[in-house]
Amino acid sequence: MPTLYLIDGYAQFFRAYHAIRTPMTSPVTKEPTNMTFGFIGMLLKLLRGEGKVGGKPAYVALVLDVSGDRGTFRSQLYPDYKAHRPPPPEDLRPQVDRCLAILREIGVPILGSEGYEADDVIATLVKKLKGAHPDLAIRIISKDKDLKQLLRDGVEMFDIHTDSVIDSKALMESSGLRPDQIVDMLALMGDSVDNVPGVEGVGEKTSAELIKTWGTLDNLLANADKITGKRGEKIRASRELLALSRSLVTLHDDAPLESTEGLPLHQAETARLQLERLIPILKELGFNRYQDEVRALLGHASPGASAGSTIASGGASASARAGSGAAASKPKPASADDAPLFADSLFGQGEAPKAAPVPDGAKYECVTTLAELRAVVERLRSAPAVAVDTETTSLAVRDAKLCGISLCVESGHAWYIPIRSPDPTKHLDEKAVLDALRPILEDEHKPKYGHNLKYDLMVLRGAGLHLRGIAAPGACDSMVASYLIDSSRSSHSLDALGLALLGMGKQSISELIGSGKSQRSFESVPIELATPYAAGDADLSLRLAQKMLPEIRAMGLASLFHDLELPLVEVLAELEWNGILVDPRELDRQRERLEARVKELAHEIDKHAMESIGRTFDPDSPKQLGAALFNKPGDVEPGLGLASIKRTKTGHSTDAEVLEKLAQDAEITTPIPSLILEYRQLTKLVSTYLVALKDAINASTRRVHTSFNQTVAATGRLASSDPNLQNIPIRTDIGRDIRKAFIAPAGRVLVTADYSQIELRLLAHLSRDPALIEAFQRDEDIHTAVAAQIHSIAPSCVTREQRSGAKMVNFGIVYGITPFGLARRLGIDNTMAAEIIDGYKRRFAGITTFLEECVEQARRFGYVETMLKRRRLIPDIESSNPQRRALAERTAINSVVQGSAADLIKLAMVDLHKHFAATTQDEFFGVARGEDRRVLMLLQIHDELVFEAPEDLAESVRDTVVRRMEQAMTLRVPLKADAHIGRNWFESK
Repeated sequence: MPTLYLIDGYAQFFRAYHAIRTPMTSPVTKEPTNMTFGFIGMLLKLLRGEGKVGGKPAYVALVLDVSGDRGTFRSQLYPDYKAHRPPPPEDLRPQVDRCLAILREIGVPILGSEGYEADDVIATLVKKLKGAHPDLAIRIISKDKDLKQLLRDGVEMFDIHTDSVIDSKALMESSGLRPDQIVDMLALMGDSVDNVPGVEGVGEKTSAELIKTWGTLDNLLANADKITGKRGEKIRASRELLALSRSLVTLHDDAPLESTEGLPLHQAETARLQLERLIPILKELGFNRYQDEVRALLGHASPGASAGSTIASGGASASARAGSGAAASKPKPASADDAPLFADSLFGQGEAPKAAPVPDGAKYECVTTLAELRAVVERLRSAPAVAVDTETTSLAVRDAKLCGISLCVESGHAWYIPIRSPDPTKHLDEKAVLDALRPILEDEHKPKYGHNLKYDLMVLRGAGLHLRGIAAPGACDSMVASYLIDSSRSSHSLDALGLALLGMGKQSISELIGSGKSQRSFESVPIELATPYAAGDADLSLRLAQKMLPEIRAMGLASLFHDLELPLVEVLAELEWNGILVDPRELDRQRERLEARVKELAHEIDKHAMESIGRTFDPDSPKQLGAALFNKPGDVEPGLGLASIKRTKTGHSTDAEVLEKLAQDAEITTPIPSLILEYRQLTKLVSTYLVALKDAINASTRRVHTSFNQTVAATGRLASSDPNLQNIPIRTDIGRDIRKAFIAPAGRVLVTADYSQIELRLLAHLSRDPALIEAFQRDEDIHTAVAAQIHSIAPSCVTREQRSGAKMVNFGIVYGITPFGLARRLGIDNTMAAEIIDGYKRRFAGITTFLEECVEQARRFGYVETMLKRRRLIPDIESSNPQRRALAERTAINSVVQGSAADLIKLAMVDLHKHFAATTQDEFFGVARGEDRRVLMLLQIHDELVFEAPEDLAESVRDTVVRRMEQAMTLRVPLKADAHIGRNWFESK
């Protein structure tokens, strides 16, 4: 029976990391290697087929967790899920990247699904593959207890390190439980590491006994009154939490995967693995003994043997099959103190690492003379489109120097033009290269292909060249195209797309320049190694464009792609390049003021703690705070004896929701909860914003240059990072004060404009609800108008509380607000909240119909669309799990409205960019009127745009921005934008 081994990726990475704690580094790259060493050892042991593996496995694949921009569906269901896990060790991440690069290099499939954990993907694979291949045996390499629920005939768990197998029979012998009872056991015991709430004091042994006695969790709860003592009390008190816990620990077997069959088995055949590619990697890492093991697997003992060998049994030599020669000798097991016998230097001494693989029939040329460069330019001139890629010294575009440019005009033929390299005799002068390429790269009518062209655009801008044609008809940025085709794809990277769509592997950049603290600059890479890597990127970009452009057209996305998303690339490049001026002195003033207040708060907390419980505690420790609030006065660690509001597996919750309830409770006289809330708020403002923003100021420009990510949020919204300026708090006076540090230079001002109630206006347009449309057309106070409709009273009779309720429903309706959620926000009971929502739905029936149509579209097509036809897949819309199905329904509704709002602000950005660019003739260099006369777009924060303009033009700019924003899209209701002028962001808001 053929066997598929599914490796639980992160479980094995962490196990290898903690198994070998002796520091290990590569003698060549100096990168940490202890985890990499352990993981590769495990992989080779599997491929050797030792012990209970029972011979070389037929198939192997690795499975990973893939969190989306909103985390996993479990964290959406329960925000505290895994919330308290410590960050991974600093030296682990680069080793994970290295291991994944190695697996890709040799051809091991790597599977994941955005928003799902590896366990769910494994469950999905088990279901799909066992359904399609009943005779296939599946072994899961993991010790994760959650996976025990998957055990059945032909499905086992395998601990390769101890050579032990767990099947359903072994499970029954060890625990007395069947696989279908594991979920109930896990729900009862909870998981403190993942923050899954269970029953306090009930561990694995007790929970197994309870389920064994009562059969199921439901039956246990039905008979909870029969369980005596403290255990019975705790079970009865945990009813609601247990339902949540069961949802969290249940594995879902419908994770969306790229292949409908889950995993095409031929892709996972071990006979297809290219193990010969491991040899130079192992040499670079200093894993000398492993090289011998790989040669043995290949069926030869020396590096000079056939390079095309695989681990198929037919690939071994006759002597190996007969049990003699090198292949028959068992390699010595590697250990943590496996000191390298020699140290090869990557550049100069010893053997260099292997160059990137070149696809069959491909031709990658290095251009090292001006004559060759001129010949390339002539070839580019006659080509209908040009693929462009750059290699640089840094990912930070403001600091990056150009190392080389790659170009491609036909599949399989690409050029690399080096500008910086270790050998000055082999690379060309930067100015000469740019001058020669300028007529081609600055031709706005010649379409450009690339991957993440925003980066290349800014790098070339820094070198003095304006890359044009990225939004020309027929142009393609494959990263943006991938995002439009399927925003839920786990990765839009060039590596991932090349492998998934073209079956083309790609050398990891870390294999050339290292990673982490040992990372070197690309200019140190010899041209012989740089050429196939760099030219391969341009070739891959061209091939992806040729594959994806027809799909973009077939899906009806051509207009969205060419008219909005590609022009937006240039707009975002401008925003990132411009940055926004930040006053470090203002940040310091605010930091000093807040830190002084934090000290006062700490003193007040200590004072009130001593007065009320006779001791102090650390306000930064949730555990100590929980004891201070909820322990009884007579306990060893005395506390206030307050009633616990919410519990986790580890004890009392002290999150913001709990503290707010305590602070608002009139019967609780201690100010400690409110003091802690303020203390936490201020310490977060200091560390997350004031300190981080100052660190983010560019020394040369005195500005903060955030990155605007176009391919992250599934709704189409932009995301900001490094630093994230979208999360600067604005709901409190102290949070809003941070905006005072964002300033305009002398003689200039900031102009800030934002849409008013944009999602609600879009909801009126999309739903065609006459009452809502009429209220907007009359320019009424929309929340008062809605409250009047709900309660059937005149607008003049609407109370403040009624308006607040209507406002909450207005903004929450597209997010699926519930009576419970509304009641909690307004401080009313659930019955009253339900009446408000019911009244809303009765009075605005068009909205209810529209929401139902969104869900129906998702059920019918598997996706929903925005007004501009942006698609979002809704894979869980038919899920058998009610919580996941409800979440999918809310996602379907929200994606249409929020996605259309994202489309609208993008339209406005593209239009305003073109308008203000036309006023200076050259939007990049300000040649016509001088840099100080330019109108700069600086930031996009949700529905808000921030500009910088000459002071004497401010009012004209403000009026222009408002007018063009309000004309960006034609709706059944008027669009409304508000704009303000100020010397800092605070004043202009």
